[in-house]
Amino acid sequence: MSKIKLAVIYYSATGTNYQLAQWAAESAEKAGAEVKLLKVQELVPEDKIAANPAMKALAEKTKDIPVATPDDIVEADAIIFSSPTRYGNIASQMKQFIDTTGGIWGKGLTVNKVVSAMSSAQNPHGGQEATILALYTSMYHWGAIVAAPGYTDPVTFGAGGNPYGTSVSVDGDGKMIEEQDRIRDAVFHQAKRTVEVAGWVQAGKSKNANNQN
Repeated sequence: MSKIKLAVIYYSATGTNYQLAQWAAESAEKAGAEVKLLKVQELVPEDKIAANPAMKALAEKTKDIPVATPDDIVEADAIIFSSPTRYGNIASQMKQFIDTTGGIWGKGLTVNKVVSAMSSAQNPHGGQEATILALYTSMYHWGAIVAAPGYTDPVTFGAGGNPYGTSVSVDGDGKMIEEQDRIRDAVFHQAKRTVEVAGWVQAGKSKNANNQN
């Protein structure tokens, strides 16, 4: 069986979801996956970014990370998304990217992709769960297979107990409120589980193909 191809696709304004995405990529690589770390296209005007020290610093730090395209979805067996919360919904940058996938969706090229998602907000009740569920709604239209962490490992409780996907709270300075080690452990489990589920799907496809030969 070939390596699972995983795309970790994120939007991050000041660095939180970039960090979550990095942890997910690291875990997936350790689980044996071939990983692409990708960002979605920024929509904030450059002058606004330049006027915000945190956004400017992150933009410079991540300038060499490729921008995700629908082709990356086609190539991937699994995708982990990470997006901050915007009024209980995904960031417009992430939504804009998802809206570009209509062409591949129409050709059936999103079917049976294994997906999982992570999020952040300014406080524990700022919409993290709603954001992840909103993203999963699009995934149901894709015909994708959602690999939520659920309570499949105690690390989920240590990171706040969100069964839909790892989520964090961020203070006014852009720092994670929860203990980073606990969040990292939860992300590692979620990414490993996503790769594992994708492996089951890949094995099922291979078995089905062999039965038809």
